[in-house]
Order: sequence, then C-alpha cells, then structure tokens
Amino acid sequence: MSMNKEQWGSRVGLVFAMAGNAVGLGNFLRFPVQAIQNGGGSFIIPYLVSFLLMGIPLLLVEWSIGRFGGSFGHHATPFQLHRLNKRTIWKYIGVFGLFTNIAVAAYYCYLESWTITYVFHSVARTFQHMGSDEIANFFDSYVNLESNTVPILVWLLCLVLNTYILSKGLDGGVEKVAKIGMPLLILFGIFLAIKAFLIKGGEEGAINDGSVGMNFLWTPDFSSIWSAKVWLAAAGQIFFTLSLGMGSIHCYASYVSKNDDVALNGMSAGWMNEFVEVVLGSAILIPISVGYLGVDKVIELTKFGGLGLGFKTLPFLFEQWGPIMASFAGVFWFGLLFFAGITSSLAMGTPVMGFFMEEFNWKRRSSAWFFGLLIFVFGLPTVLFYKYGVFDEFDYWAGTVALVVFALFEIILFAWVFGMDKGWEEIKRGADIKLPGIFKFVIKYVTPIFLGVVFIGSLPGIWDKIINKDIYTKLSATNDPQLIHELNKTLMFVNGSRLLLVLLYAGICVVVYKAYRKNYVK
Repeated sequence: MSMNKEQWGSRVGLVFAMAGNAVGLGNFLRFPVQAIQNGGGSFIIPYLVSFLLMGIPLLLVEWSIGRFGGSFGHHATPFQLHRLNKRTIWKYIGVFGLFTNIAVAAYYCYLESWTITYVFHSVARTFQHMGSDEIANFFDSYVNLESNTVPILVWLLCLVLNTYILSKGLDGGVEKVAKIGMPLLILFGIFLAIKAFLIKGGEEGAINDGSVGMNFLWTPDFSSIWSAKVWLAAAGQIFFTLSLGMGSIHCYASYVSKNDDVALNGMSAGWMNEFVEVVLGSAILIPISVGYLGVDKVIELTKFGGLGLGFKTLPFLFEQWGPIMASFAGVFWFGLLFFAGITSSLAMGTPVMGFFMEEFNWKRRSSAWFFGLLIFVFGLPTVLFYKYGVFDEFDYWAGTVALVVFALFEIILFAWVFGMDKGWEEIKRGADIKLPGIFKFVIKYVTPIFLGVVFIGSLPGIWDKIINKDIYTKLSATNDPQLIHELNKTLMFVNGSRLLLVLLYAGICVVVYKAYRKNYVK
C-alpha cells in the first residue's frame, strides 16, 4: 500500500473545497422547488430538524472516519471502514463510497455541461428573439440529442476539464478551483438575488414585485408539517445538499493531519452550505419566476422540478431585462450552476483516485485519467439515452437510495461497532470548539433511528420503482401502438441501466477484494 503524502494547502482552501463538495446544483434548482411542494415556509422546520439530528451528526461522523482512516494512509471508504472493524462485510459496505461517486459523476458531468452551453448562448444572445415555448423546446432538443452532436462534444470537454483539474492534485487543482469558484458562485448569487428582490410589478413585463415570490416561497402551510412525505423530502434534501453517504467527505477529511480539527471544519462547511442553499438558493429561482409568471403558473411549473424552471424558464425571463442585463444574468446564473457543479464533481473523483493511488501504487495522473475513462464509459448511456430515463435511474439509485443505505450502515458501525466512546474521542480530538455532549447521545441513538425511519418510509417508493409501476400503469392505460413501443423501449433502457449499476458495484467489490489480498493478507 502506498502512503499518499498529499495534503491541503490551507484550512480556508479545505473549507472552500468541502463547501464546494456540498454546494451543488441542488442548492439552486432542487431546494426551492422542494420547499414549495412541501409546505413552503413550514418545510424549513423539518428541514432544520433533519439538519440538526441527521446532517450535523453525519458530518461529524464522516469527517472523523475520514481523518481516522487517513492516519493509516486510507483515502477511500472500503479500507477506512475496515480500520474501524475488521469484519469482511464492512469493506464491501465501504464500496458504496466508490460506487456512488462514479455513478453520480457519470450523469452529473452531463448536467454540468449544460451550464457551459447555456453560458455560451447567454453571451451569444441565442435566446433574444425566442418565445417561452421555443426556449423550452430548445432545452428538450438539446438534452435529447435531436439537433446535432454539440451536446456530446461539450460533455466530453467538461469531462476532460474535470479530469485535468483532478490530475493537478489537491493543492494545485481541487483547492485552487474551490478558492476561485466558491467566491464567484456567492457573488453571482448575491447579484441575482438583489436583482430578483428589486423586480417591480408593471415594469419590464413583471406582474408582481420580487418580494411576492419570497412571500410565496416562505408562507407556511402548517397543515403539511405532520405529513411523512414532507419529512422524507426534508431528510432527502439534507442528504442531497450535504453530499452525505457518498464517501467524498471521508476522502477530503483523510488528507488532514491526525490532530486537525474535524469538528470546526465540518461545521464550517455545513453552515456555509446552508447559507448558500437557504439564503441564496431561495432568493433567485422562485422570486424571479413569480415576478413574471405569477404564483399559479409557478406552482404548475414546479411539478416538473427545478431543471425545467432553471433551464427552460429563466432564460426567457432574463430577456425581459434587456439585452445587456439578460446576458449578464444568464452568465451569472449558469456560471454559478457551473461552479456549483464542478466543485462537486471534483469531489467525486478524489476518493476513486485516492483508492487506486494507495492500494495499487498508481500515479495521480494515471488515476485521474482512469477516473475520466470510467465516467466516459458509465456516463455515455446517460447522455445517449437521456430521454429513455437512464439519467433518472442513475440519479435515483446512486444519488438517492445508495446515500441513505451507506449512511445508515456507517453510523451503526461508528457508534455501535467501533464504539461511541472511542468515536466521541475521535470527534473531539484537536477540536477548537467545545461540542455539546448531547451530540454523543444523538449520534448513538437519535440519528440511527432517524435514518432507519427515513429508509423504511422510502420502501414503498423504492418498491414501486423496482417493479416499474409508473411505466406499467401507462402501458395498461393506452392502446396507442407508438406509445406502447416507446414505453417498452424505455422499460428496456431502465432495466439495462440498473443492470449496469449492479455490474459497477460488483466490479468495485472485485477490485477491493484484489486490493485486500494484495496488501493485507500475508
């Protein structure tokens, strides 16, 4: 096993990189839509409870596991968990920390490439004379590869860019991008939030003041607060926004020294993410949309998620601000989405590279380009067959279900197998802040129960997904031969994408087994 000597250049760089890992496209596209769909202002109550009882405890646990594993030279979760307990099962639970990063990065880079394209079109004034339906059709045509090969070429460019940055190392690549990208993201977000707040009804085509959108977003519907669906949505958003259960936090934390403060670093990155999500994420998409379209229309549009609003609707609304401001707004909006995306995708590559560098003595450049090759192989189906649901399948199984499963197992390992007393000492070691003792109780009892309830509550939806309930419901309700053909084709690609994910997980298990036999069996 190779002892990788890389480390972060500064605490500021580490916090920015960690925040960049957590701050992703979901902060700006997913959170505001989730809030509207789940009670508006009352959604923030289960959201903050989930953050306190699940988000912060898991941040502390994952930072601690990462630092502990890193002290033995492990920068990926399979052998980090192995260091906590030598039973065979934990290495293969740790495989989730590699599997999830590869599978999520596979489709995330495609999404990231959309933002590059839209920055170009904002500068080129492509949307200037388009109506709202034309801009919406432009997006559908783009992601479904109906017009040309440009989407594939931009995706490849984005993939090469990510790989090149990763090949430059932590200090020279990932940290530099985070130090540039995160401040720009926040500045772009502040500009757009101020512009949204200054929208006046009756001016530039607006029908409402910008404040109407904020009021709409944060007006609480307390009748929804006891709904299990709302609590599941809040817990899911916390997972999604903090990048919990992925293995990337473990990897970043593994590069700090044995006595570096993981408590303060974890808290800093977590609260920075919450600021970006709750303050900036809620102040752009919905206020601008409500300002120009009205509440009823926005409610209708949120049924299709944040991607539709972000890529189909906002470019048209920006055009109402005049050519110069529309270009700036487009660059700022899609620019901040790009920085949110690339700082997250870089975090996904780091654990995979760390694994091959430490277990197989690969050079950083070789491991970076191998990661790029993996993303090309597994990402290509999400690009070519986007309209058949492959992208969504990767997102659901790798970007949602796998996160909860891994987090549930890792907190049981940390609190109950490794032992909460040892775990609490590991969390506190080198801490510059005094953690309330209540968190020891929360990590051991409350968070595992919380996670178990979230997982059990998700089982009906998971089962419906496994049996393709939506597709078969549509098949049973139609006699249209063309639609039947398309649904059967979708079914084939959906099942094929699941098989691909299973093969990916199994393949990583084989590689982990080989690494174990090579480095740990005498």
